[in-house]
Amino acid sequence: MTVAVIADIVASRQLADRAGAQRTIADVIAEVDRVLPVASAPLAPVAGDELQGEYDTLPRALASLLLIRLALPDGIDCRFGIGVGAVRPIDLDGRIVPEGPAWWAARAAIEHVERLQQRAAPLARTWIELAEGEDAAMSDTIALAGAYALARDHAVSAMSERSRRLTYGRCIGRSQRELAEAEGISQSAVSQALATAGSATLVEGFAVLTAGERA
Repeated sequence: MTVAVIADIVASRQLADRAGAQRTIADVIAEVDRVLPVASAPLAPVAGDELQGEYDTLPRALASLLLIRLALPDGIDCRFGIGVGAVRPIDLDGRIVPEGPAWWAARAAIEHVERLQQRAAPLARTWIELAEGEDAAMSDTIALAGAYALARDHAVSAMSERSRRLTYGRCIGRSQRELAEAEGISQSAVSQALATAGSATLVEGFAVLTAGERA
């Protein structure tokens, strides 16, 4: 199975500089792929404000997408539809076109998270769908991962830009001292900011998702 991801820019039409936002997102994705090279096909623009990418496992996808959200500056955010299933890419005149149940599920997932934002969960940014015809035993795993993603999205969406930046640093192994020097603040201020934002939970969750990568 493959984990297909469709991403788009939240409220892109309201951005004063859409091209600048897309360049910022591309830079963030490249940086995340550098520090955590787990994407089999890193997110890349396909049309308009949409990006597509692939991962081998759901934990890898969730870890990478967390870092992307944490690294984005205020005013720029993405939502993600994740589909788990088979892919059947089509070769058209030497160009590979993503296709298959995982991609159909990812499309349904991003449409669902957009509806969630408009109603019950305005801070939601991620939804996960299991493709039709896949092992039904995976449904419980997908449901648990989806619940985790919703709770995580709420925490990240409520953070300040600095708190997200500090949390990103802790996820990738930077010490509080290193972060304090980079921010030009005291180590105690870093510790307080992380505690206030509830960053430790996100960092521990990230460690669980990436445990196999560090083994």
